[in-house]
Amino acid sequence: MKTKYIILFMSLIFSLNIEGIGQQIQMPQASPSAQISQKVGLTDVTVEYSRPSTKGRKIFGELVPFGEVWRTGANAATLITFSTDVNIERNPLPKGTYALYSIPGKNDWTIIFSKNTKLWGSVGYNQEEDVFRFKVKPGKTGNKYETMEITFVDMTDTGASLSIKWENTRVKFRIETEVDEIVMAEIKAMVIDKEPENPGLYYQAANYYFTTGKDLNTALEWITKSVESDPKYWTMHLKAKIELGLGMKKEAAESAKKSMEMAREAKNPDYVSLNERLIKSIK
Repeated sequence: MKTKYIILFMSLIFSLNIEGIGQQIQMPQASPSAQISQKVGLTDVTVEYSRPSTKGRKIFGELVPFGEVWRTGANAATLITFSTDVNIERNPLPKGTYALYSIPGKNDWTIIFSKNTKLWGSVGYNQEEDVFRFKVKPGKTGNKYETMEITFVDMTDTGASLSIKWENTRVKFRIETEVDEIVMAEIKAMVIDKEPENPGLYYQAANYYFTTGKDLNTALEWITKSVESDPKYWTMHLKAKIELGLGMKKEAAESAKKSMEMAREAKNPDYVSLNERLIKSIK
């Protein structure tokens, strides 16, 4: 009987010790992980990285030595994912996930896209696994960045720049995506090759032609069909802009007035103002 109690007691102590091994104290990460995503053109771009802080240290040239491969962050290597094929500083890059390394320098940085996404930092980095590398010029920031920050800047319809800032240093490189070929293929399939039942498709096609400087006569044809089928203040406003672009000032003023009246009825002051400015611009 006594032996039975001893075994039970020892089992209880053992189970408590096992449970204790699995317990951990939650603490803030020294370099917290971050993820940012951005739609660039028609492409989804996602960056996963850890954000180190200066904490009173000198960063570039000391903590991060010049001339050595850096993980471009902390902990595991920084990863960047593209949902479509892109161009990075005019270098073609197939869609997928890549490790983003860099070699900081006083006068220039080397940016590296690597196929190996499994490394912890730069330990085990092999240049033979590079997809490509290129150089960029570093710049100075107006303010000190205590914590490293990666952002998307200089946005356009087809591209953006990826900006890396830490301490007083900033570097960035350009991402360009294919947009026109994709959009034109959809316009051909949905608007040119067949007559769409949805008047909104005529509006979208006309708006793309107008904003990208394509054939305005075709754009006018499409927006006219959209307006005739389902007139809206925003479609009528586009019609006015296209007419003005073709030098049809009288027609543009009339379309803008109609759009303004419709916008007032819909209680949309923004389009009322847009049309007022458009009418004033017609000389």
